[in-house]
Amino acid sequence: MSRPISRTVTRAILTRTALIATALTASLAITACVSSAGMNHRSDAYRMEVVTSQNASERVRFLVMHFTAIDFATSLRVLTEPSSAPVSSHYLIPEHNDPSYPHDELRVYQLVDEHRRAWHAGPGHWEDRSQLNDHSIGIEIVNKSYCAPPAESAEEGESETACFFPEFDPAQIDLVIALSKDILARYPDISPTRVVGHGDILPQWKIDPGPRFPWQKLAEAGIGAWYDDATVKRHLDFLNGNTSSDRDSVRRRFAQWLQDYGYGINAETASDADIGLYTRAFQYHFRPWNVDGEVDNQSRAILLALLEKYFPQKLSGYPGLNIPTMAAGEQR
Repeated sequence: MSRPISRTVTRAILTRTALIATALTASLAITACVSSAGMNHRSDAYRMEVVTSQNASERVRFLVMHFTAIDFATSLRVLTEPSSAPVSSHYLIPEHNDPSYPHDELRVYQLVDEHRRAWHAGPGHWEDRSQLNDHSIGIEIVNKSYCAPPAESAEEGESETACFFPEFDPAQIDLVIALSKDILARYPDISPTRVVGHGDILPQWKIDPGPRFPWQKLAEAGIGAWYDDATVKRHLDFLNGNTSSDRDSVRRRFAQWLQDYGYGINAETASDADIGLYTRAFQYHFRPWNVDGEVDNQSRAILLALLEKYFPQKLSGYPGLNIPTMAAGEQR
């Protein structure tokens, strides 16, 4: 005797039947996606047909800006020739008044095809991704910023490093903007908060492109993130009247906001020194006129303004805010 079929099994069968029907319909539809070139693709061992699936995405999600700290000719050699510590980038952009640059007009140099993995990001971390060479395009910008080694101090730990950051060539920045616009058009997954500096993704060792890089100008051209002044003012007014006296809790919460924005800090386990490094990286990008690694109210207000603009759902429940909840991961 056959046993009764439960409602659960019935629903499963109906669901599977519907899926099969959907798949059959889809199989008819995707014939339009067959590449005519792929139909004739052959090798000695097999014939290949190419059917383009719509169930895929770009691997490139991030655009990383660097400065070279050396002149054009040296940069080109270092980025293209074999060495014991090989590095590369997808693009190199020169500057005027560089005796090693051979042309009158500035040109964009492509060193690695965008579909290949350039070695520029190291073990950098952003959002939920590490090993960002696999997921990013890198632009090296010739700029001879440097840090002088500190003099020996009588007291260990008192020495400070003197860093010098020359202005970027305006014509060079125009090229960065034009190139970046083209890259963003090819890779729509590179959202504003995914245009970052080397120092953002690896603050333990890197500070480029440094405090002179015009992030705000790029954002005004549609490249990368920036905050709205009025929103910063609103948050700053609130924080000035509601700041906790518990320094550790303030810094720990700021670390959580950095993590929410995309920085690779673990807010729960980060040391005080780690929080200082990531705060400094944030300031290089968004408050370059005062980079001290301190979690002050202005830095907090700027970060809150960025979160409100790009990730408002992550600020739900924060006092003083009235922000509509958005779907997780959604950006505006």
